[in-house]
Amino acid sequence: MRSPLTTPCMCVCDVGCGCVACDAGLFAVLVTEFPAHIIFLATSLCLHRQTSTTMTPTTMIPTFISLLLAAPAVTSFTPHPHLSHTPPITVSPSKTSAPQMIFGEAFEKAFEEEGPLGKGITVGKLQIALSLSSAERSSSDCILRLLETAARDDDDLPSKYDDDDDGGDSHLSKMCHSTCLALMRKSDDWIAACSEWKWFKAEEGGKAESLYNQWSDREAAKFEKEYIPDESSTSKTTTSPTIAVISLIIEIQGDSTNFSRAGFSISETKDILSSIMADCRVDNGDCLNAVEVFWTPSDVEEVLTERDTVLDFPELISF
Repeated sequence: MRSPLTTPCMCVCDVGCGCVACDAGLFAVLVTEFPAHIIFLATSLCLHRQTSTTMTPTTMIPTFISLLLAAPAVTSFTPHPHLSHTPPITVSPSKTSAPQMIFGEAFEKAFEEEGPLGKGITVGKLQIALSLSSAERSSSDCILRLLETAARDDDDLPSKYDDDDDGGDSHLSKMCHSTCLALMRKSDDWIAACSEWKWFKAEEGGKAESLYNQWSDREAAKFEKEYIPDESSTSKTTTSPTIAVISLIIEIQGDSTNFSRAGFSISETKDILSSIMADCRVDNGDCLNAVEVFWTPSDVEEVLTERDTVLDFPELISF
């Protein structure tokens, strides 16, 4: 005698028909997002069960996949006679392949190899706008001055940052970590933020790098020129208050780094920075494939107004 179900069955064959779909409870989650396709598949498996006495959860998977591929082409079907009380269901043809549509990213990740930070590769972008007073802008610990100093030291990378003898973190990871830490310390000055990201399979490293380059070029195109002031030009005592926008574009291995919901709240934006700070130093920074930092304004006499920010960075979400 068949044991009672412990997982609610959501296929049209209902409880008690004894089909493999009911036994496995395979469709209990998927049906909530794509009920029409899943109901069709569950009923098809139920009908297959009626004519096959050897169907098991193991043999059900190939059958499920074959039915899944055929599902978008189906426009309607009639249920099994013992389900005559259930009206026919119409399924609209889809332009997207069924496996990609139903499983999406989760289906692709199932077959990915696990790394120190999860599976695949993530390309993410984080942008934060700050309000800087005249006094803070002229101070030596202004975040813009810290970024300028790091950029001027770029020619001294081998001796200053990379230290293979003691297993030190890479230059990229140190630069990424110090930028995020400086932003975190200035959280009281944040006025807006935003983020976006995209995940790639490990074998799609070329696509991930292409997107990283695309996002970097898009940000670079917003500036008339790339300018790093020398130390003498930053010693002015009189400056004007301004809005500053700092953008980080990151390509990092795995899928554990959080880039979600920047700008929705201060705490959620801090969570993103904390996640990047922690992950960029994993395995001595070897998990961090690339990072680029853009900031504006760079000239001490330049002022970025609220109108300029809206025009150049419309994606920013105000707190």
